[in-house]
Amino acid sequence: MTNPHNAPPAAGEQTAAVAKALRALGVDLDAFAGPRETRSPATGEVLARTVEHTEADVDAAVAAAHEAFLTWRDVPAPVRGNLVKRWGRLLTEHKRELAVLVTAEVGKIESEALGEVQEMIDICDLAVGQSRQLFGKTLPSERPGHRLAETWHPLGVVAVVSAFNFPVAVYAWNAALALVAGDAVVWKPAEATNLSAIGVDALLARAVREVGAPEGIHRLVLADRVVGRHLVDDPRVALVSATGSVRMGREIGPRVAERFGRVLLELGGNNAAIVAPSADLDLALRGIVFAAAGTAGQRCTTLRRLIVHTSIADALVERIAAAYGTLTIGDPSAEGTLIGPLINRGSFEAQQAALVRAVAEGGTVVAGGARVLEGEAPEAFYVEPAVVLMPGQDGVVQEETFAPILYVLTYDDLDEAIALQNGVPQGLSSAIFTQDQAEAERFLSASGSDCGIANVNIGTSGAEIGGAFGGEKETGGGRESGTDAWQAYMRRATNTVNYSGQLPLAQGVKFL
Repeated sequence: MTNPHNAPPAAGEQTAAVAKALRALGVDLDAFAGPRETRSPATGEVLARTVEHTEADVDAAVAAAHEAFLTWRDVPAPVRGNLVKRWGRLLTEHKRELAVLVTAEVGKIESEALGEVQEMIDICDLAVGQSRQLFGKTLPSERPGHRLAETWHPLGVVAVVSAFNFPVAVYAWNAALALVAGDAVVWKPAEATNLSAIGVDALLARAVREVGAPEGIHRLVLADRVVGRHLVDDPRVALVSATGSVRMGREIGPRVAERFGRVLLELGGNNAAIVAPSADLDLALRGIVFAAAGTAGQRCTTLRRLIVHTSIADALVERIAAAYGTLTIGDPSAEGTLIGPLINRGSFEAQQAALVRAVAEGGTVVAGGARVLEGEAPEAFYVEPAVVLMPGQDGVVQEETFAPILYVLTYDDLDEAIALQNGVPQGLSSAIFTQDQAEAERFLSASGSDCGIANVNIGTSGAEIGGAFGGEKETGGGRESGTDAWQAYMRRATNTVNYSGQLPLAQGVKFL
């Protein structure tokens, strides 16, 4: 397989684009100057050097956020919504500049970078609407002359720890809802994506000033994992919302639980799609290729396992391999590019190691897997998306490799396919391609897919803001976006009001 190529960006081209975008966002990068390097995955060049915050800086950020929360929590929720409304409008005005930063730091192609910023705008719209619907319930009391109710109140300081692959959208999913819920937010972005975080935070700061909200309700911490632990351990942080690897979740979850804080974890995905004999193969092909190869396989919802009925497996794999060979690899900002670079050398080495292991376990690489553009970009890592036929689902197939590898398995009956789909530790996203309604309903039933996301006739990636996002098992169990996501950022109280003039006790207890 030889893919068409677009040459990597010219030296200095992305650095200039980043500087221009930051100026348009009102950022003085000199104010953030420091030793931390942000490198372009597309060229390997240093885009900027930014400050590296310390534990003392984290303490100050949390203190400022907590102080602001004490005021912000008493602001009426619809008024809090005005802040998020203004932030959403600023994101809309500066959509292209933010997309430039995302492309430069992550290597996403232009349409995907713009799509990520659109997710921020969409969650702001959702959060503004929910700011008028943070409703509780009135319940029937067993005692006459009593009213029983549930009410919701702001939670406190929310720490958001985001991953490199969605450097801005994940923060907005959390921040927009947390702000309308009456919380303050402290953000620790991925170490590779400081510049887009600075740009997003600058727009939120502008919105805060323009609507007169407390300045401290948002804080940005640019730090490594060691300093980040200090944020996770702070008892003033009521909720830690963390997106990343299962390893990270295993570390963060117990630390927060030890101090009885709350966590919202969005961790690994080892997502599968079943292709039934009745499937529309043209439609399935498009869904599979985008889900498996889009973002160079660096989405938590990337399609990593394809479970195909034996009767159509050979033909479908041949079509996938042919489609992969048409995908243009190269400069993510160039028109026509569909596959940008991996984030760094570590991701490339992980992909290569997984392919070696897959072959050792009986697999056959039928397409892709090679590094390209190496001579033109020695410090950048562009790879052809790979397709690997596997004899079973033990070993490497059980693990999530954050790179474009699609493992293909076959099945003979739907129960077998669903067992394969569910037979991994992760439980984020899943799909089935079928024209048989009974098969679709079986897949969506309680004994079907065990994932938080189960789709029919679309791929595993590309979630909409209106639906809850998250998964089960090692994916962490958290949910972001969706109609009731605001509840994660608030605390619930039960209220009993006695207006009877008497004092009957519940359950008929007699005391005085």
